[in-house]
Amino acid sequence: MTINVKTIVWMLLLIGVLAVPSALANDTKRPNFVIFLTDDMGWGDAACYGHPVIKTPNLDRFAKEGLRFTNCYAACSVCSPSRSAILTGRTPYRNGVWRWIPGGSQYHLRQSEITIATLLKKKGYDTCHVGKWHLNGKFNSPEQPQPNDHGYNWWLATQNNAAPSHKNPTNFVRNGKPVGKLEGFSAVLVADEGVDWLKNHRDKDKPFFLSVWTHEPHLPIESDPKYMKLYSDEKDDGVRQHHGNITQLDDAFGRVLKALEDIGEVDNTFVFFTSDNGPEGNGVKGRTRGSTGGLRGRKRSTFEGGIRVPGVLRWPAKFKQVGLKPGSTSDEPVIGSDLFTTLCAIVDQPLPTDRTIDGANMLPALEGQSIQRDQPLYWRNHLSPKTHNVAVRIGPWKVIGNDDLSKFELYNLVDDPQEKTELSAKHPNKFAEMKAILIKQDKAVLEEGPDWWKNDKPRRGGNRNKGKVKGPKLDKGVDKTGKFDVVKGGVATKHELGVQLKSEGEAVALWKLDKPVTNCVTFTTSYQTTVNTNTRNACLVFGANDENDDLIKVGSMIGMGAHGVFQGSWANVGNLGQIQKTYDPNKLIHITVTLDVKKRTIDAVIDGSKIQAKLPDDVKSITHYGFYVKNTASVFQAVKLER
Repeated sequence: MTINVKTIVWMLLLIGVLAVPSALANDTKRPNFVIFLTDDMGWGDAACYGHPVIKTPNLDRFAKEGLRFTNCYAACSVCSPSRSAILTGRTPYRNGVWRWIPGGSQYHLRQSEITIATLLKKKGYDTCHVGKWHLNGKFNSPEQPQPNDHGYNWWLATQNNAAPSHKNPTNFVRNGKPVGKLEGFSAVLVADEGVDWLKNHRDKDKPFFLSVWTHEPHLPIESDPKYMKLYSDEKDDGVRQHHGNITQLDDAFGRVLKALEDIGEVDNTFVFFTSDNGPEGNGVKGRTRGSTGGLRGRKRSTFEGGIRVPGVLRWPAKFKQVGLKPGSTSDEPVIGSDLFTTLCAIVDQPLPTDRTIDGANMLPALEGQSIQRDQPLYWRNHLSPKTHNVAVRIGPWKVIGNDDLSKFELYNLVDDPQEKTELSAKHPNKFAEMKAILIKQDKAVLEEGPDWWKNDKPRRGGNRNKGKVKGPKLDKGVDKTGKFDVVKGGVATKHELGVQLKSEGEAVALWKLDKPVTNCVTFTTSYQTTVNTNTRNACLVFGANDENDDLIKVGSMIGMGAHGVFQGSWANVGNLGQIQKTYDPNKLIHITVTLDVKKRTIDAVIDGSKIQAKLPDDVKSITHYGFYVKNTASVFQAVKLER
């Protein structure tokens, strides 16, 4: 048969046309990714992780369909650092987000860091982030990178917590524009935004990457009554609020899972559920009732209870490919930074070669194999007790060091997950080996990242004011009493007990002295919270001017169960001194503060407890005094002033 040139051309064109849909088909089969991150959810806070009371039906079903990791870790035991590691694959002190980030501070995830959202976007993915961001101090400002600068095409987020609480939050921003007050509860609102993006706003010709980061169950906890009703047998309102909050976020998770069903993307979507750190508080009072599942330590701790978190993966298409049975468990250790490396491996994206990547590919765990790591599992937390704030885990062995790496402890987590038995004397060779690895790893990490941490030390007691974090300026407030010379950030009103100061942020109500104090003065007053939430506080305040960053606060962090002294914004709580104290959070608290400018001393008696602090060097006299609250309402009685 003779085929002329014209026929050959038409055949080639036909082959080309047929090849196009084939290529598109392969493109659409690229997997989607969803990372669902909770805030302060403990390792033992879900039914599928053994909690006897809390109801998490969606996560439980998800675990039966997925792979549940029993040794899943956050990269840090506080929030911002662990989030930065998920996005960059780099341990926090390397990527610069070494601490939780106060509003207005210099700390942020730098533009030079490469996020998984950025890499996937370049690979043709559509990207979306909904929920808490907490990776910059200057949120929604051109001064620091925002979610869109780190690869997200669509975002609805807050800088830190939903405010004034999880209920009807007012501080969300969508794609750079504040959205005002939202009706509902945070986790559900966040999930619904993600669902709306999946169904109505994403480019359906592209695979997708969706981050859903809830505020729950971080303070200030506020739960929908319909979820609290499930725990009506519990007498303690704090328990009902906390447990309801977990069920609230579980419902939100269920909404995202349902959306994947609705759009037909269950089999082809890699979904990972985890938390940013262990549970807040002591677990026995208030609304911080999270469970570590019996592990030692809690949020801020480098022991297992502070860093081990839930971790569940579902990816049906891959499970079928490797023969993994749904509902399986894995005791292979994984960490948040592994998500970066794993997603890169899935889409054939080479890892950056100009920086250290700490995360490893977790896919071998799906086939029962060990994960190969170039970098050991490593933690350093600025808020952990200085005796136990650096750690490395390799296999079953974990070594914990103090801040300057002069003292160490060794544990075998397979035999002793609760870290009850210290083994350095029993295993001297292993102890020496692990200690050497920790020292080497810590040195390398601290040398690579920006040295912001050198000038901002932990603020747990003592005089550590050198690292004071600068806060935002307070707007002019409202004085409905007619008594104050200055009111900023809130509203001062008359109250039967004296004066109430209320604010959704930080607020001060001040008098200006006729003559500055340069010697000694004593302030005496009493205060009481007038709200019944976890964010409760009240402080006597004084300083050399009326700027919040310079004023010294002495009083009670009622929601934290502490009394303290600090200078500056709320981000500096305790930077001059702090003590934990058990007291009735609803009663009238008496306070006396004696200030000696010449001797540079602050002596306070709060509810019978004594606190001493050094007067900061920049305070040469006292010109203003008054009251301070943050995101709460408290009433103050008249101040007695004695020179």
